[in-house]
Amino acid sequence: MTILFISILCACVIYFLFRQNRLSGLTKAEKLPDALKIILNAQVLYYQKLNKNDKERFENQVNDFLKYVRIEGVGTPVSDIDRALIASSGVIPIFGFPGWKYNNLTNIILYPDTFDQEFQFEGENRNIMGMVGSGYMNGQMLLSRAALLKGFSNQAGKGNTAIHEFVHLLDKSDGETDGVPENLLPHQYTVPWLKMMHQEMHRIEAGKSDIDVYASTSEAEFLAVAAEYFFEKPDQLKHKHPEIYHLLSQMFGQDPAVPFSPPLG
Repeated sequence: MTILFISILCACVIYFLFRQNRLSGLTKAEKLPDALKIILNAQVLYYQKLNKNDKERFENQVNDFLKYVRIEGVGTPVSDIDRALIASSGVIPIFGFPGWKYNNLTNIILYPDTFDQEFQFEGENRNIMGMVGSGYMNGQMLLSRAALLKGFSNQAGKGNTAIHEFVHLLDKSDGETDGVPENLLPHQYTVPWLKMMHQEMHRIEAGKSDIDVYASTSEAEFLAVAAEYFFEKPDQLKHKHPEIYHLLSQMFGQDPAVPFSPPLG
């Protein structure tokens, strides 16, 4: 009886240790590779401002993004820097919504530089830096690598092309790319957002706003351009456009002007 008891005990101990090793290995496998963490620390200011816990959550979301979205290069290899910055661009707008995934995105096509309407990156008339596909290109995003890198450089200013395109995807998630992401914006803010958006578009057209003129071309572009400003220069936007900042905070569930602020939602 004693021998049987000892045998069972040994078997339980071996099973427990084996299980712990498997779980430990799984945990390690799910963590973001150190090479990508180094890139986040060096080039993603948004990530650098987060506290320790939020940095870990950001890393997990970046890792998850890279598992369900395929990134492929056309005329250029895809480097770790490209992957880290593209994933960061996707995570930043949804960081206030843990668990959110871009169900309307399957893959990203990375070009070396600007491209044209025919998706060519050589020749004249190449002025497109990023695009969310539609029709037969639905579920795809096209990005210029040069624009991607600039968006995370010291020369970025208020702009970030990749974030711009991911905001278009969020806008599109309710079925329409119309500048009113109903999946994100609480219903009570819809009318104030539309009213404020049109007022600011008129100010832009009159040369009385520091928001990029491209924002005045449509409601969808206003949202994407304002979101770039919101994430790249939150202090400046909050100071110059407090109402826009407040509504974008409600929309994205974030307050990026406040260091270490938790998700609003």
